Amino acid sequence: MGSSNDYIHIVMVPFMAHGHLIPFLALAKQIHHQTGFNIAIANTPLNIQYLRSTLRGNPIPGIHFLELQFNSSDHGLPPNTENTENLSLDLIGKFFASSVYLKTPFYNLLKDIVKKHCTPPLCVIADVFFGWAVDVANSLNTINIAFSTGGAYGTLAYVSLWTNLPHRRTDNEEFNVPGFPDRCKFHVSQLHEFLRKADGTDLWSKFMQPQILSSFKSFGWLCNTVEEIEPFGLDLLRKYIKSPVWSIGPLLPKSWLINSSAPASVRQHAGKEPGTSPEKCVQWLDMHSDDSVLYISFGSQNTISPSHMMELATGLEKAGKPFVWVIRPPLGFDLKAEFKPEWLPEGFEGRMSRNNQGLLVKNWAPQLEILSHRSTGAFLSHCGWNSTMESLSQGVKIIGWPLAAEQAYNSKMLVEEMGVAVEFTRGVRSSISSDKVKEVIEMVMGKEGKGRDMKRKAQEIAEHIMAAVKDEGNEKGSSIKALDDFVSTIATARK
Repeated sequence: MGSSNDYIHIVMVPFMAHGHLIPFLALAKQIHHQTGFNIAIANTPLNIQYLRSTLRGNPIPGIHFLELQFNSSDHGLPPNTENTENLSLDLIGKFFASSVYLKTPFYNLLKDIVKKHCTPPLCVIADVFFGWAVDVANSLNTINIAFSTGGAYGTLAYVSLWTNLPHRRTDNEEFNVPGFPDRCKFHVSQLHEFLRKADGTDLWSKFMQPQILSSFKSFGWLCNTVEEIEPFGLDLLRKYIKSPVWSIGPLLPKSWLINSSAPASVRQHAGKEPGTSPEKCVQWLDMHSDDSVLYISFGSQNTISPSHMMELATGLEKAGKPFVWVIRPPLGFDLKAEFKPEWLPEGFEGRMSRNNQGLLVKNWAPQLEILSHRSTGAFLSHCGWNSTMESLSQGVKIIGWPLAAEQAYNSKMLVEEMGVAVEFTRGVRSSISSDKVKEVIEMVMGKEGKGRDMKRKAQEIAEHIMAAVKDEGNEKGSSIKALDDFVSTIATARK
């Protein structure tokens, strides 16, 4: 393995989106903590800068950051576009397509590492969207491990839908998806507009299909989930890709999983400054009784339409339940702009503040601290996998409102397989009413019937998650064992 103490054991290359960068960094920390391995994360300069900032000036000696040169202007994108954040929908496809051009700088970087140490790293861990990394790893005598930052069920649905386009072969709104049993029917409304229109010759298909198919040729896959909470999805995924799949989740701060009063680690995990201080959020939550507060957030890159926002606000007021709402400008407006009162019912924020019913947090909130608070009873969520794992780890039930990517498949799994969620609506064009908002909130937040059953199931899943990351002496949880097995496998597998 070379004599140098700075030998790089693993090189990681995440996709350029916050929902991918943060789990990759969390995985690097986990592997380094478990093994002492030196790990290099390669990405474009602005993303490396962002990853460094999440460490808050406390670098981890065994984790290195290496820059891959990338000029967005060469690909018809605005200058300094190195991340999906704040990109308009019409540019997202172009951005994905441009990411293929990281192949050459990554090859050169890996070649320099091999030359320096006279031996290749044990493996490359590349995003599922970077199928090109398989060829790069093989050409330099190492192996590629594909890493899915999502769950097993959602990942399989996503990759199978893109590579097979089964909805194009039927006029029915419901259809079967290769890899899933017949009972798991999918609906055309669960497909993002890009996928619904894909025919194999469009920009999205021409990116997704070769990248995903190449990722299938990886030596194995890592998945940010837990064996005990997704046995069905993991079984299907393993059968479909015919490769080892190590479930090593949840990639959440260990200190927070064990002790949820760890604000510093929470802020480091997210790498963003909250619109309202964690202290103020906690003080507000402290005023409310156990399991009484609804937390609402649509993730770091999503928002809803102006009419949806108005109906949601009206429904919240009718329901009368306390809530924390992470709010940003609606669709059609600059997400970074200041929030305008006119996007909500007249006087809404003032009324919610005066009677302590609602706390509106602009742009970004300390999500882990809110979800782990005793008063938080449910989460109205876009069902992004990072948010889903954070919610489930705290036994918080979910009201699903999936908007993009694989979120609709996560929501489907949470409803049909886990029983911890109800889906309120899906997408940005659906029709909702304030009365429906009130009805769903009352049902889910209720202490009897469906609300009670969802809470019980969510708490059981939280127990499985906590058990999976247990690492005390000879007692190791399934995710710790999976990581150990992954490490021993790559140590013996390199060509």
